[in-house]
Amino acid sequence: MSYEDIRRTAVEEISSVVSRVNAEEMDRLAAAIRAARSVFVAGAGRSGLAIRGFAMRLMHMGIAAHVVGDVTTPALQPGDLLVIASGSGSTPSLVAVAAQAVKRGGTTALLTIDPQSPLAGTAAVVVRVPAPSPKAAAKDSVTSRQPMATLFEQALGVLLDSCIMLLMQLTGVNEQAMFQRHANLE
Repeated sequence: MSYEDIRRTAVEEISSVVSRVNAEEMDRLAAAIRAARSVFVAGAGRSGLAIRGFAMRLMHMGIAAHVVGDVTTPALQPGDLLVIASGSGSTPSLVAVAAQAVKRGGTTALLTIDPQSPLAGTAAVVVRVPAPSPKAAAKDSVTSRQPMATLFEQALGVLLDSCIMLLMQLTGVNEQAMFQRHANLE
């Protein structure tokens, strides 16, 4: 298989997953973010990397956004939203974080392969991402030639950036305003 064949396969797989995500679920995620006082994000491994990038873009939009576990992350308060990215929806550390968020009056949202997972049970908003993973069984998920949960993580990046674009449209925040909040001590 040539590089061109591999590239084409990856792009087609990502497109297939993203096009099968329920638009209403993404709309509910955007609405929950808009309603939140502050947004906290959490994820493990490569899903954690994708959700950290989402927090950065939320900050660029002027939304108070924090990454769970960072030393500057404040206490979650009632009215705050915790957005979790977890393919399996059952990562023990994330289940514990979600339980704490709910106990403290927060709301949770989840992007996951498994909408029947333990994390989905605590989430007010669940976005099902139909990608395969060795850690989660998903009915009617897209078949992938990529290793492990790569397709889920790639789809997360596209979905979360699409959510930012939706929020930009809903709030009127444009790229120029976002760039004013971009890091300038680089």
